[in-house]
Amino acid sequence: MSRASVVAPIAEPATTPPLLHVEGLSVGFATEDGRIRVVEDVSFAVAAGRTVGLVGESGCGKSVTAMSVMRLLPAPPAFVAGGRVLFEGADLLRLDATAMRRVRGDRIGMIFQEPMTSLNPTLSVGFQIAEVLRLHRGLDAAAARAQAVEILRQVGVGAPEGRVDQYPHQLSGGLRQRVMIAIAIVCRPALLIADEPTTALDVTIQAQILDLLKALQRDLGMAILLITHDLGVVAEACDEVVVMYAGRVVERAAAAALFGRPRHPYTAGLLAARPRRAVRGWKLPTIPGVVPAPGRRGTGCSFAERCARALPRCRDERPPLVAHAPGHDAACWNPPP
Repeated sequence: MSRASVVAPIAEPATTPPLLHVEGLSVGFATEDGRIRVVEDVSFAVAAGRTVGLVGESGCGKSVTAMSVMRLLPAPPAFVAGGRVLFEGADLLRLDATAMRRVRGDRIGMIFQEPMTSLNPTLSVGFQIAEVLRLHRGLDAAAARAQAVEILRQVGVGAPEGRVDQYPHQLSGGLRQRVMIAIAIVCRPALLIADEPTTALDVTIQAQILDLLKALQRDLGMAILLITHDLGVVAEACDEVVVMYAGRVVERAAAAALFGRPRHPYTAGLLAARPRRAVRGWKLPTIPGVVPAPGRRGTGCSFAERCARALPRCRDERPPLVAHAPGHDAACWNPPP
């Protein structure tokens, strides 16, 4: 009897809503020149247990988007001009301050860009980890300290019983980053937002931190929103990629599809500019020009002035983010072949 005759058809799995769904998010700041939007109509989703990379040059709006999800931007001067941030079915932008504090640090953890400035230099690292447990789990000092030691061990800090009483300046950059990760995951969040978690670390430590995040994701089942400008990190760690330019999403796809066939000239330029083995004396490819400042992005495609494929309509008419292939969206009037 053939295998086909005894195996029942497999039913299609039911579609489940994403853990995090950012819909049409627009964020700006009040300045001396008026209210200026820096993030415009950003949409993406992060499914449970998946890693989504949010990538682009400095100034493209990645960190502002992440801080808006966490509601950490000071308002004023920051303001949300539109959109929704749905997490586990609730719109984070409409939660009151008390409800948001319950989510922040508990259901959503965040690793900030620079651990030396994000950690409090006047408090021991153990106290800073235990503070999260006391706030969200109601533990007493002894129980919180014991869990702080255990989470330091889990994130690969050697001799955690001694490290727990040390201060940030007594730790190396790699250890400080591990402490930041410990603070972010100690309550076992459903979502971890990692903002440039490997910046300023040497290559060996970068690899260790990425391996640690993957191991923690596997053990805890959490989703990760990874914010980076490093496409090497994206290739190593991400299931899906969202590319931002000048405050907007210009491409969105599974990582393999995006690296295999980018559908926006900006993404293609980023991929071409990756450092890699080259013949001595060869010039590395670059993208000419700079990201336009907020308020000076024009009415058409913001990348048009830097784009070798720009058409006349690109400078006058903003391209919509549409599907160029199943599951692969791009905002371009003249995509790469």
